[in-house]
Amino acid sequence: MKTKEKTVEEINERIKDGSVSVITAAEMTALLREKSPAEAVQEVDVVTTGTFGAMCSSGVWMNFGHGEPPIKMSRVWLNDVEAYTGVAAVDAYLGAGQPSETLGISYGGGHVIEDLIRGRPIHLRAEAYGTDCYPRKEVSTEITIDDLNQAVMLNPRNGYERYGVATNSSDRPLYTYMGKLLPDFGNATFSGAGELSPIVNDSQFRTIGIGTRIFLGGAKGYVIGSGTQHSPDTGFSTLMVKGDLKQMSSEFIRGVTLTKYGCSLYVGIGIPIPILNEDIAKSTAVSDADIEVPVLDYSVPSRSRPVLGTVSYADLKSGHIEINGREIETAPISSFSMADRIAHLLKEQISRGDFFLTSPAELLPSKGRTRGLPHRKVESSSPTVTPPAIPDDRPVYRDEDECVHCGLCTSYCPVGVFRLNEDWRVTDDPGLCVECGECRDVCPHGAIVLRS
Repeated sequence: MKTKEKTVEEINERIKDGSVSVITAAEMTALLREKSPAEAVQEVDVVTTGTFGAMCSSGVWMNFGHGEPPIKMSRVWLNDVEAYTGVAAVDAYLGAGQPSETLGISYGGGHVIEDLIRGRPIHLRAEAYGTDCYPRKEVSTEITIDDLNQAVMLNPRNGYERYGVATNSSDRPLYTYMGKLLPDFGNATFSGAGELSPIVNDSQFRTIGIGTRIFLGGAKGYVIGSGTQHSPDTGFSTLMVKGDLKQMSSEFIRGVTLTKYGCSLYVGIGIPIPILNEDIAKSTAVSDADIEVPVLDYSVPSRSRPVLGTVSYADLKSGHIEINGREIETAPISSFSMADRIAHLLKEQISRGDFFLTSPAELLPSKGRTRGLPHRKVESSSPTVTPPAIPDDRPVYRDEDECVHCGLCTSYCPVGVFRLNEDWRVTDDPGLCVECGECRDVCPHGAIVLRS
């Protein structure tokens, strides 16, 4: 008979009164060699995990605030690394993989993010086209992280459940996101933290979901959804996470350049797994020998690279694997020592009452797989905007399919063609129209057409 399930609330009470029992995922693996899952549920409240490695799909949302006169930034650079500005006037997203326009891939978004955390001055340069309410057209100034209103790390794809092992059968070296791959199977590289990896310890997402509090870059962060390319059916699940960059540490957020490949960011993530029942206890007892990954030949530039075999993390950590009868040296591009440090730091924080668990608002999907780009060849063309046709002899026409009933037109029409009724929907009387064109000029959706 299974033991009674615990709740996150009960575990938080134990954190609060100091009686909580916390061990790392590696310690849980060792414990389950000697004890049953039922016994482990009785003895352990929380298992901590950790990973530290290159997570290119990372970045930071920043708000710079307005100067005088104000500006609507259309392009912005930080230390000559361009950030995305297609949102509000002084908000921008700096991607970790964006290279410098002057230094190339030797310095990029990940390095700017680390420099911000370290409190180093950053050169901010911005351009704008100028508007009546935002007349300024350029900015060149120096900022630090303290000058930012907000700096929110928001990473679309972090904490991969596992990566394939990369090797190279060709006669030349390859420079990849898995590092330098020597020719003729000269080496094999791999990533991830093995038995310490967060998702590996809850691959069915029994506890990890939207709102799960995590260790992110040395600060408290949150899972906000499944990551892009989340593919549980293939064993390659991912997380979307966020946290306050101003609270993070450069020990756990490091800008890097992978030789002849590009810029990236090493991110430290740790997730506490509440041991609520025997099934969760079993999942956190996974060992390096249990985690198998394919060995892929990266000399084939395709999503369907040849699989040369399957190996475990225990094999990979031994320093050598066998491919086609040959012994090949292995090397990780993630840091096991940092992953272990994160798991222990999180254990300490929970044990002393500095870190409480959260119940997710919604668990992440445990099924599904990603798709690749379609192989259809399409000629490039510029998008066109075609206004709706006027269906009859009326001088003005409001397209009901395009209209969102914002009501902006009602304040500009001098003769009252457009009105907001009691349920805040726009109505119109085309017979009143004097064809001044004001309504067409102000409609943000292009829903209004004049005959003339």
